[in-house]
Amino acid sequence: MATPVVTKTAWKLQEIVAHASNVSSLVLGKASGRLLATGGDDCRVNLWSVNKPNCIMSLTGHTSPVESVRLNTPEELIVAGSQSGSIRVWDLEAAKILRTLMGHKANICSLDFHPYGEFVASGSQDTNIKLWDIRRKGCVFRYRGHSQAVRCLRFSPDGKWLASAADDHTVKLWDLTAGKMMSEFPGHTGPVNVVEFHPNEYLLASGSSDRTIRFWDLEKFQVVSCIEGEPGPVRSVLFNPDGCCLYSGCQDSLRVYGWEPERCFDVVLVNWGKVADLAICNDQLIGVAFSQSNVSSYVVDLTRVTRTGTVAQDPVQDSRPLAQQPPHPSAPLRRIYERPGTACSKPQRVKQNSESERRSPSSEDDRDERESRAEIQNTEDYNEIFQPKNSISRTPPRRSEPFPAPPEDDMATAKEAAKPSPATDVQFPVPNLEVLPGPPTVVTSTPAPKAEPAIIPATRNEPIGLKASDFLPAVKIPQQVELLDEDAMSQIRKGHDTMCVVLTSRHKNLDTVWAAWTTGDIKTSVDSAVAINDLSVVVDLLNIVNQKASLWKLDLCTTILPQIEKLLKSKYESYVQTGCTSLKLILKRFLPLITDMLAAPPSVGVDISREERLHKCRLCYKQLKSISGFVKSKSSLSGRHGSAFRELHLLMASLD
Repeated sequence: MATPVVTKTAWKLQEIVAHASNVSSLVLGKASGRLLATGGDDCRVNLWSVNKPNCIMSLTGHTSPVESVRLNTPEELIVAGSQSGSIRVWDLEAAKILRTLMGHKANICSLDFHPYGEFVASGSQDTNIKLWDIRRKGCVFRYRGHSQAVRCLRFSPDGKWLASAADDHTVKLWDLTAGKMMSEFPGHTGPVNVVEFHPNEYLLASGSSDRTIRFWDLEKFQVVSCIEGEPGPVRSVLFNPDGCCLYSGCQDSLRVYGWEPERCFDVVLVNWGKVADLAICNDQLIGVAFSQSNVSSYVVDLTRVTRTGTVAQDPVQDSRPLAQQPPHPSAPLRRIYERPGTACSKPQRVKQNSESERRSPSSEDDRDERESRAEIQNTEDYNEIFQPKNSISRTPPRRSEPFPAPPEDDMATAKEAAKPSPATDVQFPVPNLEVLPGPPTVVTSTPAPKAEPAIIPATRNEPIGLKASDFLPAVKIPQQVELLDEDAMSQIRKGHDTMCVVLTSRHKNLDTVWAAWTTGDIKTSVDSAVAINDLSVVVDLLNIVNQKASLWKLDLCTTILPQIEKLLKSKYESYVQTGCTSLKLILKRFLPLITDMLAAPPSVGVDISREERLHKCRLCYKQLKSISGFVKSKSSLSGRHGSAFRELHLLMASLD
């Protein structure tokens, strides 16, 4: 019997000097597993590629050490919290500061982005948890309940719940809809460092400095199992994307756990010290660790790791197998998250006691944002990672490749494969296989019809409905006569007159709207744009009105909402985006007013202005109900459109 090949399952990718002073926080991009963000005592946030030694971008603006950093799911935004309690949000694609959020009285210990809406949760040394609206630059909710620093925050996959872990040895679950604590999970005997939601089931995992990992059932609000005997404090855990197991980043090792019953599937020696964060991409687990100013990245090949089956031996502690529980007949069935059908309604604002939490953007905020800079230090890597929209789209799209295994693994595998099997000395020669020519391919001159996309992207590489070949000379064939200059010019000018007529008509329509706009009557200009019955003119006008929210009035909504419904159903991406932006503004400004007016008791006597306002609210409510059904049907889409429709669905939940 052949001796099994022993190969490395984990290797060190690289080590870099990330900051001029000590590194205090870092995070991996979970979507790509390639982007790394670090925060340091030098008050900077630096961005790296995990396999390249050069810094991509350096973000400045904080005046105290950066204690916590977090990337959103698409890796387009990054939020960083400092020792002074300030929070800054940067737009990585635009390379600029987006928001500065003030309100905490102590250093920021934990951050997380909402999976759908533009919200950020922050946990602080002051024991408070705050939910921030990035767009409005304000605190939406403040959650109180912990007695010590909040070390970790995680939103549930459906965006309805928020889990928090703190130094007071507890894990708490918060209902974002009701704005209150749902349950508290005691049991740990040390500070809880990390929590993680199961990607599918109502299950939560928590890791503590008491060297235990606990699994909590979120339906019954009780412990499912407890894994003890970790070699050190648990600082990072991650569920496998399909939810089959949990990875725990331990001291110099990776452990793979199951929970019903509790058992260890595998233990992999990694020698990464105290790992700080984990991510999974291309069947590889990427782990990052830091010590002083250095950051190291490691890779574990998950195809060589046991993720189900029997209990594994532990080579780290005492080479004894973990206590194996008697197998259960079957794991209990739990509810799964409904995506994106969340019932998280628009949060009601809490009464703010601190002026700093409810203040509007001031000159001090503007000064902070002017002082914040994004220094692009590697233009090539920045354009490749954060500006993909500027490049030509390709089919199939480019995908990140797995990190190659170390040469030692490849050489060992090749040497083992070259050894003859001891069971037989017979060597069979490998025949030279030739690819036999297949039947001749018939090439036709008529191309297959190309179907138009359901949504026409705003940044497309070719016009829709036009063929580039119509504007170019035909391919010269030996038997064909040479194309004359007059024929070439006629082909180039084909459709030119039609395009000029379309653009002239649109310019005339915009002049009509502009004439009404200059009188100062926004409602009249909107009515004229709607009367023209050209959605392109409505889009141009809305793109201007959306830039100043104060221009929106209730009577304007009654006119615009039917047009917004048409824009959302359009096949043009730019129209859909404009419609989503306008609908968000209307929901933010007027939905509370509409619901309050409709729920209010009838007034005594005659109040003409109130009756008019009530009539407008009823019209808007009817139109919003009509739109909400379409928004719900589109909220299951993936990509940017799906995210926008999911956010709208959350905002419109109170209509149901």
